[in-house]
Amino acid sequence: MNKDLTNSDIHRQNILNNHYALEKIEVHFAFFGKQFEGRTVFTKADLASLFEVDERTIERYVAQHGDELGRNGYQVLRGKTLKNYRLSDVSDTNVGDKAPSLGVFSFRALLNIAMLLTESERAKEIRSRILDIVMDVVAEKAGGHTQFINQRDPDFFPAAYQEFSYRESFTSALNRHVDAGQFKYAHFTNKIYQIIFRENAAEYRQVLKLGKNDSVRDSMYAEVLNLIASFENGIASQIERRAQELGRKLLGSETDELFVQAETNPFLQPLIHDARTRMASRDLCFRDALHDKLHSYIQAVPQADFERFLGETSKALEERLKDEETLAVFKRLKDR
Repeated sequence: MNKDLTNSDIHRQNILNNHYALEKIEVHFAFFGKQFEGRTVFTKADLASLFEVDERTIERYVAQHGDELGRNGYQVLRGKTLKNYRLSDVSDTNVGDKAPSLGVFSFRALLNIAMLLTESERAKEIRSRILDIVMDVVAEKAGGHTQFINQRDPDFFPAAYQEFSYRESFTSALNRHVDAGQFKYAHFTNKIYQIIFRENAAEYRQVLKLGKNDSVRDSMYAEVLNLIASFENGIASQIERRAQELGRKLLGSETDELFVQAETNPFLQPLIHDARTRMASRDLCFRDALHDKLHSYIQAVPQADFERFLGETSKALEERLKDEETLAVFKRLKDR
C-alpha cells in the first residue's frame, strides 16, 4: 500500500510510536543536534538548514500542526528553562539573547516535520528511507511473517484455545437445534464475522492475503477471538433456549433473527467497537492491510502495541508452545 506520509496523520503517528524503528532511524541518519536536559534537540534554524527551506516555512508547519508536533516532542522554551538552554552552550549562534521564547524539536518532532514538508526534496528523501527502515524493522521483529504477527501476543494462545472450546458449543447448537441445510455452519459463522468486523471469511482472507491453507482465526488478534468466543457462547445459548420454547428445530430465518437481536445488544456494542478499532488499526500498521469497511475505525497504534507484538516479551507461537507457563495455561483451559 502506498503510504503518503504528508497526508496521513495516522501513518505518521504509527511510525513515531514505533520506538524500535526510531532507534534504527536515529542511527541511520545521525542528525547533529544539541544535548539539553538528557535529549537531543534541534532549533528552527537547524531544521531549515537540514531541509533546505526558509525558516518561515518551518514556522508555518508549526502553526498548522502544533498539536501533533507537541505530542511528538516539540517544545517552546521560556523563562528559566530557556535561560538554562542558553547557558548550556554560549557558542550557539542560533539563539537570540533577547527572544522571550524558543521552539525546539526533539528527534521525533524533527521526523514529524520531515513527514509533513512538501516543499523539500531532502524531506522527501528522508520519508522514503524512513518507510524502508520501518518495513525492515517490522519484518525482522516478526520473523518475516507479518500475516501472523498476532500470534506474538502473549494473550493469543489462551484466547485461541478458549475460542476453540466455545466454537464447539456453537457448532453443537447449530447441529442439534437448527434445520438450515449443510451450509449452515459457514453461513452463521460468516454472520458472526459480519457483525463483529463487517466482512465475511472470504473478504477477510482477501484483505490479509491469506493462502488457501491458512486458517482465518489463526490470524486474528486475541481481543477479536475473545469477542467471537463470547458471541458464539451467547448465541448458542439463545438458539438452544428458543428451540426448546418452540419444541422443534429452528428454521434458518428464525436463527437469523436471533443474530439480529444479538447484534443490537447494548452490552456488546463497546466490545464490537473495540475489536473493530484494534483490528483495523493494527492490520494497517503491522500488515499493511486496509479493511475498507472499517476505515472509520482506524487509529494510530499506541506505543504499547509495538512492545506487545515486536518487543522482547512477544514470541512466535512455536516458541510459546515450548514455554512451561504457557503449557500450564493450556492445561487450565483444557480442564475448564
